[in-house]
Amino acid sequence: MSDSERSFLFLVGSSRADGNTETLARHAAERLPPTADRHWLRLGDLSLPLFEDRPREGEGPCPAPSGLAATLLQATLSATDIVVVSPLDWYGVSTATKLYLDHWSGWMRVPGLDFLERMRGKTLWSVTVHGGQDPATAAPLVGTLRHTADYAGMRWGGALLGHGSRPGDVLRDTAALGRAKTFFS
Repeated sequence: MSDSERSFLFLVGSSRADGNTETLARHAAERLPPTADRHWLRLGDLSLPLFEDRPREGEGPCPAPSGLAATLLQATLSATDIVVVSPLDWYGVSTATKLYLDHWSGWMRVPGLDFLERMRGKTLWSVTVHGGQDPATAAPLVGTLRHTADYAGMRWGGALLGHGSRPGDVLRDTAALGRAKTFFS
């Protein structure tokens, strides 16, 4: 696939606008080829309803999403590359990111949508910033997303990890900023 055919969906799961994780993701996105499409969505702005997991037997299929959930579904299906931009939140993805992934369970059961088939072959990426000194604390977050990619038949693009607690801290993480320059290569 050529760079001009790639479409990156950046899903910002932070509750803070322009936080460290989003800052690091934007640095990485600056290095994408100019022909690659970029779309940014703040998951917190979409007001997704809580996901109601129906039993798989007896309750029937899930209804097609509507409103902002349908917008998010369409953006997800239209992208070739999905970049989860989530700060480390209690060793996992943020609440907004987890809610987004929960909705995948329903989308898999919408008749005729063929969600998993349409996700197959896309690439899933992760960008996160953590406040601790040990990057291994992000392993559960990375594992969640890597396993999600595997389950959906997606390629795993990798995880870009940065360090920072206070606003702007990641700009002092020269190693992460250096990795950002080649992350999507």
